[in-house]
Amino acid sequence: MSRLRAGSILIGFAALTLPLMPIQALFVRTHTGLARRFPHWYHRQVCRLIGVKLHIDGQVARDRPVLIVANHTSWLDIPVLSAVAPLSFVAKKEVGNWPFVSSLARLQRTVFVDRERRAAVADTANEILERLAGGDNVVLFAEGTSSDGNRVLPFKTSLFAAAKPPARMDTLSPDAVVQTLSIVYTHLNGVPLGRADRPLVGWYGDMDMQSHAWQLLQAGTLDVRIRVGPAVPLSEFSDRKDLACRSENQIRDHVVRILRDRAAEDLLQVTAPSEESKKAARAVRMSTPEKKWT
Repeated sequence: MSRLRAGSILIGFAALTLPLMPIQALFVRTHTGLARRFPHWYHRQVCRLIGVKLHIDGQVARDRPVLIVANHTSWLDIPVLSAVAPLSFVAKKEVGNWPFVSSLARLQRTVFVDRERRAAVADTANEILERLAGGDNVVLFAEGTSSDGNRVLPFKTSLFAAAKPPARMDTLSPDAVVQTLSIVYTHLNGVPLGRADRPLVGWYGDMDMQSHAWQLLQAGTLDVRIRVGPAVPLSEFSDRKDLACRSENQIRDHVVRILRDRAAEDLLQVTAPSEESKKAARAVRMSTPEKKWT
């Protein structure tokens, strides 16, 4: 049954995606507004197809450019975050060489960064600034890699050099803001994901993407919580280190809170009697004769 589920999802994904790729390619060439919004609609359909239930706390700012700083757990973060709001990603240049994935990334107007060449950071900075000036929402995975989902890795301040360069800030729209998106996968088939189970979703280290995706698609439905931080003007951050530090602290705090809230809810469900159990207990008491202590 699990293989049938995964196979059905892949067939549905192909049937949804392949006909829409030329349409998005046309939007990218001719209509920037639709090129931003269409992937948002598409990824919401992908999440429904996979069986991902989104629980979103907060909202990405509208009608202004937003730099989104997020933690990174899995390849699944791409459709999940894209389902939250229209946005584009900053990705390592290697993604641009991955079969099929590179095509999808380019259709979503991904900004590719070469982390091995310092000179390339300036080009990436210029492209991010141009995107923000044009009103785009740009996502930066600040850990520089994905994790197992049980923690937030230290942020790499060098990645923020592209988002908060020391010069040319006068070219940036004064309306540009920063928001954090904290993402935690909490339940699988309605059952809480513990520390030992969460790596089933997490894709990290040298895991093979195809085998990991096949295993995850077989597993069942997923609940994911996304907490959106308040919008803070990008101009309020003194430099890239300040931006990295404050974003990291907020995301780590939100992730810990989500995990604690989920644990408390699950404990409450276990320890607190349900309405059905309360009714059953009342029925038992009413049908049981009282004992007389005489």
